[in-house]
Amino acid sequence: MSRPADPRAIADPELVRLLASPVRQELVDTLAALGGTASVATLAEQLGRPADGLYHHMRLLASAGLVEASDGDAGGERLYRLIGDGAPIRLAYRRGPGGNTDALRHFARALLHVAASDFDAAVDRPGVALSGPRRELWASRTTGWLSDGDLVEVNHLLERLGALLSQPKSDDRSRLMSLAFAFAPLHPRPKRRG
Repeated sequence: MSRPADPRAIADPELVRLLASPVRQELVDTLAALGGTASVATLAEQLGRPADGLYHHMRLLASAGLVEASDGDAGGERLYRLIGDGAPIRLAYRRGPGGNTDALRHFARALLHVAASDFDAAVDRPGVALSGPRRELWASRTTGWLSDGDLVEVNHLLERLGALLSQPKSDDRSRLMSLAFAFAPLHPRPKRRG
């Protein structure tokens, strides 16, 4: 696996496959949400998982060059930092020979699996807002027609959502939230002859 030239734009099919693991997706996303650097203990606490089950995944991410491991903080815990500036990792989509479309398909299925798990864990949890201006839980699918201008606006809004969710934790940003989506063109099928 080769480290990408733009450390946040992952195109290498092997790296995309590595990121297709739901656990590694959660780790990378949570690491970004925590400002790009955290210990395995902190990641485990945020994810509600045992820390010893995460070390293997962090070693794989470090071996692939997607995170960097430091010797530790003042408490002696090893810290992991996302490559680049600690911002979320992005996937670069490549078609054709040497492309990564098979790996991207696998990644998308895993991403939607993580989203379903997040939804399942939250839907019955007391205190999760299900309506109103501070609603915290959504699941939806919409199909519709877009103009070129609409498509530009949708992409802008998705980028804006990504930017909002990529802000590091702070005193006023205390809710760790998950957003997953699949946005794809549909090709209407011609009517069958009667």
